[in-house]
Amino acid sequence: MTEIVLIRHGQTEWSANGRHTSFTDLELTGEGEAQARRAGERLGGRRFAAVLSSPRRRALRTAELAGLTVTEVTEDLAEWNYGEYEGITTKEIRAGRPDWSLWAHGCPGGESPAEVGARLDRVLARARELDGDVALVGHGHSLRVAGARWVGLPPSAGGLLKLDTATLSTLGFEHAVDPVLTSWNAPC
Repeated sequence: MTEIVLIRHGQTEWSANGRHTSFTDLELTGEGEAQARRAGERLGGRRFAAVLSSPRRRALRTAELAGLTVTEVTEDLAEWNYGEYEGITTKEIRAGRPDWSLWAHGCPGGESPAEVGARLDRVLARARELDGDVALVGHGHSLRVAGARWVGLPPSAGGLLKLDTATLSTLGFEHAVDPVLTSWNAPC
């Protein structure tokens, strides 16, 4: 594996409104579809040894509109399971729990940072096994965890990495050995 390109899905109604969306399987908005096409243009026909995707429609549709052929669908790339916070904004959560942080506390009835980190570690290990560049099509919080884990940081460090819809980020190596973020949150 030479590089891993992270592709966050295009906009959905809930991502536009800041609502936590994990297992709710939303379609892309019209703008989200346009963003996905622009992501494909930005990739410029780049070829990948493998394209791994979350099983959610918004990720699969983003891959399709970007001109990518998904070679593997894995639940390990699904978004953080928000449990009881599904469909709720951070502002709404903090109205009842002012100290709450996804990155420190996780979600009641959902996943902890360590659980999400374990899933993304499996995805990154799978990508490293492959010969050639790999694309991962997924979601904001889970891909932020992937970025943090790639450079050896704990899952909670994903909170330091903003990731907008339909952006590209690249994980690579310095001196062919040391894992680095070679680009992050690049708009399409």
